[in-house]
Amino acid sequence: QVQLVESGGGLVQAGGSLRLSCTASERTFSTYAMFRQAPGKEREFVAAIRWDAGSTYYADSAKGRFTISRDTAKNTVYLQMNSLKPEDTAVYYCAASPGIRIAVGYAYWGQGTQVTVSS
Repeated sequence: QVQLVESGGGLVQAGGSLRLSCTASERTFSTYAMFRQAPGKEREFVAAIRWDAGSTYYADSAKGRFTISRDTAKNTVYLQMNSLKPEDTAVYYCAASPGIRIAVGYAYWGQGTQVTVSS
């Protein structure tokens, strides 16, 4: 069974940085993405990356502050988050798809990692 394992969440002060990691256990997918869900809100798209070309896509809230990247040797995707704000507080989920996706249509999901930004 394919697993997406996330790590890197935690508590950080506003203006700080965190790096989330997502590793797939068994295969390489075509597209990886990061979503987040804050308490009482719907899950929202944050960023995506195509595994082959490395093309990246971002939600407006992430542009200029977050960077999604991949390490093909480690089969791992990273989300570098800088200039964090309290409104970035959420559970962050890794998602993956065998096909090309951007903000919807992901079939595989990680367990989520909590990111808390204090003011």
